[in-house]
Amino acid sequence: MCVAVPGKIIQIKGDYAKVNIMDNITDANIKLVDAKIGDYVLIHAGCVIDVLKEDVAEEILTIFSQLQEEL
Repeated sequence: MCVAVPGKIIQIKGDYAKVNIMDNITDANIKLVDAKIGDYVLIHAGCVIDVLKEDVAEEILTIFSQLQEEL
């Protein structure tokens, strides 16, 4: 099973963005969406697939953090 994860765009260069996902920085393709620096986005398979509202992204990140504590 694959899970999409939320993160915050911190830099954009061409069709790629550097995204902060729980203090891990990764590159993601943003060609599919209209995203800008500071946006919270949903990433799947290296591609941004949606722009999220900040409160929704924070809620998902909180759940992921709780799951990490359980493991």
